[in-house]
Amino acid sequence: MDNLAHTLAGAALGQAGLKKQTGLGMATLMIAANLPDIDGVTMFIERGSLYFRRGWTHGPIALVILPILLALAMQAFDRWQTRRGTRPASREPVRLKGLLILAYIGVISHPLMDFLNTYGVRCLMPFSERWFYGDALFIIDLWLWSALGIGVWLSRRKERWTGIAHPRPALIAVVTVIAYAAAMGIASTWVEAYTARTVQQQGIGTPVTVVASPVPLNPFRRDVVFNLGKSYGFGAFGWEPAPRLVLDPGLVPTNMDDPAIPLAAAHDVRIKDFLYWSRLPFVDVKRGEAGIDVTVGDARYNRRPGEGRFIVRTTLPQTTLPGGP
Repeated sequence: MDNLAHTLAGAALGQAGLKKQTGLGMATLMIAANLPDIDGVTMFIERGSLYFRRGWTHGPIALVILPILLALAMQAFDRWQTRRGTRPASREPVRLKGLLILAYIGVISHPLMDFLNTYGVRCLMPFSERWFYGDALFIIDLWLWSALGIGVWLSRRKERWTGIAHPRPALIAVVTVIAYAAAMGIASTWVEAYTARTVQQQGIGTPVTVVASPVPLNPFRRDVVFNLGKSYGFGAFGWEPAPRLVLDPGLVPTNMDDPAIPLAAAHDVRIKDFLYWSRLPFVDVKRGEAGIDVTVGDARYNRRPGEGRFIVRTTLPQTTLPGGP
């Protein structure tokens, strides 16, 4: 999920009562909920982020180490403020045990939320490079933002007015979001099974994989893509006024057996990383006098390999292929 969603989740957990564990509890939860995304710094290196994102820092080793480092850093910050005389008098005593508990809760919440969308997360890295996908929520979900944001706002407002904690609105928000995510995940699973049956019944083929992607704003719709091995089919599913699947005419070849693809991956590390990350890759290969243009896309996000912004292109010289001029 996006970082606002992670931050709101940490804030809601804090307002729901967890921040009382220790001074700096709220800050610890909000930072911890975002901490695994420190791998975002890889966006500034040559290979980009696809190879590194949602991997090591979202796996078991990081989930053990990062909370410890954060708890120690928060304790050191409190002591630094004390030495400088800038520590707020209203802050509760900072307890390392409480910081550790909250840091672990916040950090663990991060891969759990990342699992909810179609992008996926490698939550077993470095022991396994397998991606896990929940297909439950769009990566930016305004309903999730709204529920958590309203819960935090109501809780904090009542707290300021009365001077005592009011965790109920935030707790209701957390429970509501959990129920919403679970319902969305169950719905996507049902749509994927329904699509597979429909494709078979219409004699199109037997899908290897079906992905029902949530769309922005409308929780009752899904964009559907099914993998037939050497081609993809697309469609749209809606629940209102009754369950209805509309399939796009024709299929789109993956072209993944084109001999230019492994050569392109060896030639350009961006192609290699994209194929490593991709869940439903397909390729557009154009041969011309100047060379071979290879464009790689992912059917989760594009309906044609050469369309959309989430694609990678490279050009190979004709002599790269056996028998080339």
